Amino acid sequence: MPLIPTTRRRFLYTAAAAGAAVVAGDSILLEPNRPRIVRKDFLLARWPQRLNGFTIGLISDFHYDPLFSVHPLHAAIPLLSSLRPDLIVLTGDFVSVPNFNNDEKAAALAADPCATLLRQLSAPFGVWAILGNHDCDTDPAYVTHALESRNMPVLANQSVAIERNGARFWLAGINDALSRTADLAQTLRKVPANEPVVLLAHEPDFADQACHFPIDLQLSGHSHGGQVRLPFLPPLYLPDMAKKYVLGTYQVGPLPLYTNAGLGTVDVAVRLNCPPEVTLLTLRSSKT
Repeated sequence: MPLIPTTRRRFLYTAAAAGAAVVAGDSILLEPNRPRIVRKDFLLARWPQRLNGFTIGLISDFHYDPLFSVHPLHAAIPLLSSLRPDLIVLTGDFVSVPNFNNDEKAAALAADPCATLLRQLSAPFGVWAILGNHDCDTDPAYVTHALESRNMPVLANQSVAIERNGARFWLAGINDALSRTADLAQTLRKVPANEPVVLLAHEPDFADQACHFPIDLQLSGHSHGGQVRLPFLPPLYLPDMAKKYVLGTYQVGPLPLYTNAGLGTVDVAVRLNCPPEVTLLTLRSSKT
């Protein structure tokens, strides 16, 4: 094979380096700030036909900071509002720990500007939240107050009835599983045995426990979808309890699960082949 002339070789090296720089620049400057809309339909056996077409907007893993993760949050709010969901859920990690000063209590203060932005959201059946592991590792009481003072109730091993057209389902939310305070039996204590339940659980791998309870759909975040996904390789890093059900739709025994890719980033403000996500879920009865 003939040698490539020096000028051409230099051109190819320069082009390769430029291409790598473009990919790196996109993963740092563009992709983390461009949420995509993902629409998913679920057919659920116990879902009331009177609630067919009920929509839930899902966003997660905000990891608020004023330099990086604020930008996808700013972009996601009008996107989600434009979808006009019946109900909105926020599945945790509003703050990050450790923060720049390695101060866990100070890290919780980021819940205030995060919640101030999120209170722009509204839906006919409310905006509901659960806490994630980062929230619980800072000051969960402070994060909870920041959200609830802005009309976003936090479900902590609790369930609430959502009613429309003479039918209802239960929206359930557990404490963060990694905190070892999640209690599904307590969460479902008031739920009638024959009524459907949508569970908010920050960690998706909690589905291995939830599938043993009468739950019709689990919604989670936590994994960031892997955040950096190189072609033909698994994600470079996945946190505890997000190693099995990383991104998208799964069937865990009888339980359908959806894992959202999140909005923010942790450790490094980089996403690659894994853009931030706004999810719209449409729920219908599987019975004709």
